[in-house]
Amino acid sequence: MSARRRLGARWRRRRPLRARLAVATAAAVALVAVGVCMAAFLVIRFKLYQQLDQNLAQSATLIAQQQHDGGPGVVTGQCRFLGAPACSQIVPADADDDPSEPYLLPVSSATRRVASGQLAPYRTDFTLHGKPVRMLTTSYGKGEAVQVALRADIANRGVRQTAYLLSAVGGVGILLSGLGGYWVSRTALAPVARLTATAERIAATRDARHRIELPPGPPGREDEVTRLATSFNTMLAELEESVTARRRLVADASHELRTPLTALRTNAELLARADRLTDTQRDRASGALTRQLREVTGMVNDLIELARDEEPQPLLEEVRLAPLVAHGVDAARGHWPQVPFTLQVAPEAAELNIPGVPARLSRLLTNLLDNAAKFSPPGTPVEVTLTRTTLTVRDHGPGIAAEDLPYVFDRFYRAEKARALPGSGLGLAMARQIAHAHGAELTAEAAPGGGAQFRLTLPA
Repeated sequence: MSARRRLGARWRRRRPLRARLAVATAAAVALVAVGVCMAAFLVIRFKLYQQLDQNLAQSATLIAQQQHDGGPGVVTGQCRFLGAPACSQIVPADADDDPSEPYLLPVSSATRRVASGQLAPYRTDFTLHGKPVRMLTTSYGKGEAVQVALRADIANRGVRQTAYLLSAVGGVGILLSGLGGYWVSRTALAPVARLTATAERIAATRDARHRIELPPGPPGREDEVTRLATSFNTMLAELEESVTARRRLVADASHELRTPLTALRTNAELLARADRLTDTQRDRASGALTRQLREVTGMVNDLIELARDEEPQPLLEEVRLAPLVAHGVDAARGHWPQVPFTLQVAPEAAELNIPGVPARLSRLLTNLLDNAAKFSPPGTPVEVTLTRTTLTVRDHGPGIAAEDLPYVFDRFYRAEKARALPGSGLGLAMARQIAHAHGAELTAEAAPGGGAQFRLTLPA
């Protein structure tokens, strides 16, 4: 990398984006302005000298017509005055044929070659009597050339005035390009500046409730920067929701763990004084401690899984649902002997397979069955139905109140009727998380005739 390129890269790194955009915009506009001025200057200069050359060509043609039989020598010599007719002279190819009187215009070897036909006509610029003159040298008959000259003051003055005027216009254009670049950089990067300020404010305050103000406009016609700001606002909303959910999870977890941890400490302190307890009291405290440890361990494991907000991605396999559901129902019968479980599998669902993780699907079914059994009065059945599209678990308990339906899958949510029942309020939340990970949808509704019904809609 050359030293100049390294210097440019170092300058770009040290300048803010707004300055770089302003410089780039101003440079682009200034380059266009200078290019237009240069092009205009060249066109005007070409036209002025073209007009002068046309006058010279007309004068040469007129001399050739008027002096058809004339010999070498000066024909007219008034071009020393501005606006006078052209100076003209006829020059032979051989210097021995020159007239005795001296020529008014300069004669060179190129002039002789034009007279002899060895060189094409040409134009020259020189000074005559202290004034700028433009001369045309062209052939004139056999062995002679005609030279015609005109004062070039007007053309030269026009070129100079054009140069001064276009230089002034170019300078104004460069100044306006600088102002325009600054305005463009401020206008174009205003949303980016607001985005940066919002991000810095969130980083300083750790408050994700801030949003970037978006310019008014019809939806679907936003520019790229506005879409970036919209996406950033969406990201902030997701971040705020995530932070709120995390805080709520921590608060709910601390609230739910406080009671079992207190009971654990009480039973541990009680067992520490085992010499003062009877055998019955000691066995009771030991059993309570073991049961509470198991509940706390299960709750902590559930919290760890739910805190990820997504299921892990183990290798999937084709899972036959009918045997898996039958095994889950048999296990529930052993765990809840006072509740009868019935299973009905539709014929078209007997060989139904879906891609999934058997252990996670079993956990989903177990949570639904435990929840149904927990709310079922002794002797009332829990009905499990499997079809090709749905798995339904229905109980005949008190049902779900309409005000509780939107929250039954929230973490730690427990309806008023469930406050006195065992559980942590995490089972249904985990069931829905597992369902979403398998592309299924889990919903709750009031069952016809009383009770609650949970419906798992299987993926197509």
